[in-house]
Amino acid sequence: MNLRIISIGTLPSHPLWGERGQVRTGHATTSLIVAGDKKILVDPGLPEQMLVARLAERASLTPSQITDVFLTSFRADTRRGIGAFTKANWWISELEREGVGIPLATRLKETSQDPEQQEIAAVLQRDVAVLQRCKVAPEELAERVTLFPLPGVTPGMSGLLLEDARYTVVLTGDAIPTIEHLERGQVPEDAVSLEQARESFADAVEVADMLVLGRDNLVVNPTKRPF
Repeated sequence: MNLRIISIGTLPSHPLWGERGQVRTGHATTSLIVAGDKKILVDPGLPEQMLVARLAERASLTPSQITDVFLTSFRADTRRGIGAFTKANWWISELEREGVGIPLATRLKETSQDPEQQEIAAVLQRDVAVLQRCKVAPEELAERVTLFPLPGVTPGMSGLLLEDARYTVVLTGDAIPTIEHLERGQVPEDAVSLEQARESFADAVEVADMLVLGRDNLVVNPTKRPF
């Protein structure tokens, strides 16, 4: 099994840097997991053209070679480039799919009936199409690559657990966005459930030797001994 960071993400506004409002365009960290015959891309947050270029630079792969795309959540900036991977299976956790689907469909119905909101309706229609294409992820995406539920920031956020003979890695998504959040033990302020978010944060830190953070790099768990 091989793990490679394709693109390091960023928050649109980093509260632990004292930022407020939208300072930059946010995008999720994108990772590639190669396990057996599976090539799994996690959180394709960059625009399609940029992500395709980054994939070639970092892994010498084309979109047609990606077998699976996994979304840790259905946030817009975790899936911006997903349309480039038309030959892949698209996966998301069952709880996230269910939690997003009904509100999305309801809002689309409301905006479609309002002539002044047709642009918003068009965006929502594209979101619905993406969600419909996403299948409920199995517990195991590949050998030693399993779902790691991390609800709280969104209702059904789920990371991935990679079990190597030497160490374990958790891809956290926005459950732990940055190194500052990790070091300070803080969860995102916009979590739908702060209590659940704190529990998920603790679960990831307890299990992982290393973590791929949602808007940051691959880091060693600071609570574990060096290895």
